[in-house]
Amino acid sequence: MSRKSLPVEALAELRRRLHTVPSRSPERRRLIQETAHLYGVSEHTLYRALRTFRRPQPLRRSDVGEPRVLPKTTLERYCEVIAALKIRTSNQKGRHLSTCEALRLLENYGIETPDGLVQAPAGQLTKTTINRYLKQWGYDRNTLLREPPAVRFQARHSNECWHFDLSPSDLKQVKKPLWFEEGRGHPLLMLYSVVDDRSGLAYQEYHGVYGEDVHAALKFLFRAMAPKADARCPYEGIPGLLYMDGDRSPVARFFNRSCAIWAWRSAPICPKDRMAGAPPHGPRVKSSGPFAP
Repeated sequence: MSRKSLPVEALAELRRRLHTVPSRSPERRRLIQETAHLYGVSEHTLYRALRTFRRPQPLRRSDVGEPRVLPKTTLERYCEVIAALKIRTSNQKGRHLSTCEALRLLENYGIETPDGLVQAPAGQLTKTTINRYLKQWGYDRNTLLREPPAVRFQARHSNECWHFDLSPSDLKQVKKPLWFEEGRGHPLLMLYSVVDDRSGLAYQEYHGVYGEDVHAALKFLFRAMAPKADARCPYEGIPGLLYMDGDRSPVARFFNRSCAIWAWRSAPICPKDRMAGAPPHGPRVKSSGPFAP
């Protein structure tokens, strides 16, 4: 007779009666023998039923979340390759290679990686298994393309970080200004400005230039760092970091060499599409903020 044929009420009554008898009393053995004979089971079966009676059972397996078809490291490597295939084959409309097609390529042909050829054994992996572990381990498309939070910073001391910006002026333009040069096109009235990140103090100048001139930008920075004739303007010193937009002036070789000579670092702001979907990390104060209309 199997253990399931033993009534629950009989086991509960036998356990209650055993609790009333001392542990080394012969009465316990007599109760076990009578109950085993009544239900046609052996004493070992009855003892085993008493041990497992109303014992808490786990709701999940001990290896829940762990793959059983392949070792975890191997399956995780295959999921990484399949997730990379989906990302690399994505177009602007968000369409990409399906899981079945990526799995077919991985099993039939293999995928070349920097660590060598990765090829999965045929017939062991299924679409359901791959999709479940892609989502569980964070390799699904939504998780991989999720934008990380922007990190804002603020300088602790003055002259630790300056924000440099060039913007066309909104002032009225004249057709032929005094600094007009023949053959160079029409000059632009640009607003050059730097802002100290700690104090928010701004220094700005207007200059008529032909485009974003690197030499004009360097001259402006030199005047911003030099002591001012007006004692009421405390803006001077060499900044430790120059934060700027990624336009032509900051990325010029001459501009970067000048930064190295003056022993301060320049950090261009990268556009969003150039950072693989990540938002640009920015400061608390922007150079266009103090004098924006």
